[in-house]
Amino acid sequence: MSAGRGEDKNLAAGGPARHIPVLRAAALAALELAPGQLYVDGTFGAGGYTSEMLKAGARVIAFDRDPSAIAAGAPLVQQAGGRLRLVEARFGAMVTQLAALDLGPGSLDGVVLDIGVSSMQIDQAERGFSFRQEGPLDMRMSASGRSAFDIVQEASVEELADIFFYYGEERASRRIARAIVHDREAQPFTTTRQLAEMIARVCPGKPHEIHPATRAFQALRIAVNDELGELVSALEGAELLLKPGGRLAVVTFHSLEDRIVKMFFAGRSGRGEAVSRLLPGEPARAQSTFTQPSRQAVLPTQTEMLENPRARSAKLRFGIRNEAPARPTDPKLTALGRLPTVAGPTRAKGR
Repeated sequence: MSAGRGEDKNLAAGGPARHIPVLRAAALAALELAPGQLYVDGTFGAGGYTSEMLKAGARVIAFDRDPSAIAAGAPLVQQAGGRLRLVEARFGAMVTQLAALDLGPGSLDGVVLDIGVSSMQIDQAERGFSFRQEGPLDMRMSASGRSAFDIVQEASVEELADIFFYYGEERASRRIARAIVHDREAQPFTTTRQLAEMIARVCPGKPHEIHPATRAFQALRIAVNDELGELVSALEGAELLLKPGGRLAVVTFHSLEDRIVKMFFAGRSGRGEAVSRLLPGEPARAQSTFTQPSRQAVLPTQTEMLENPRARSAKLRFGIRNEAPARPTDPKLTALGRLPTVAGPTRAKGR
């Protein structure tokens, strides 16, 4: 569900805006949609991708963890005449969710993932994603689980600093974390504006720069929803579920997400690996499971960026599944989706 992050001044805050799917045409072209084929839209949102897939005659299983998005998609289910099923679940759980529908490895012709938070969620003050509107410090895409309030109220200085540094690339991570822990003793942070004003006080911004709280809010949202861990699970799930010739297309909006997707496709396609003979006793290299047919990443056009400023940081990467068996979980890829677990000097080095 796209929101346009990266260098956008509306990153994490996101003022009111109509939800416009970014790079949708390019992503759907990468899937090479065909009538009757079965696709997963891992990020249903407002149904922008799914609607176009249905128009092409495809069958779609669409995921969204937000119950309001699932409820809003009910009319589209009726219009689809049996070709659309909505599933209220995280896209990282697609393997187990599809298994419950008797769909296993090699069942899908394509998977599309449009990573991030939707404009509709940002614009709902009660969801607590935006500090430009007063709302509860929540940020949950689903209706359950640990909220931003819980993290801000309970986490240690070290955990908060790591969240801000690794998920928000915030250079003042430790300063913000120390201020939160100090101030929450006198009064808990319960609203978005309350937290944003404190961050602006301890880290004053400069004119024409993004709001000082932007990166911290992005980091909290990623932590609350385990967005990077879910992305890793979804990529590996898609690898298992796609049939030979099936296609995986992923649109990202932030360097952290794109790094994971880029590493996944590079490893699965064998790109960058030197071809050489194996030494005696050296284990055989894993077979490539994807090919990437063109130079990537695919970026938005100038026209799209003018029409939708949130598109500026978007990138599309895609690949075609081959007949090799899916690989086991990659520890290096998994590590990119988590905070570092070691203590000491390798932790967040923010000010």
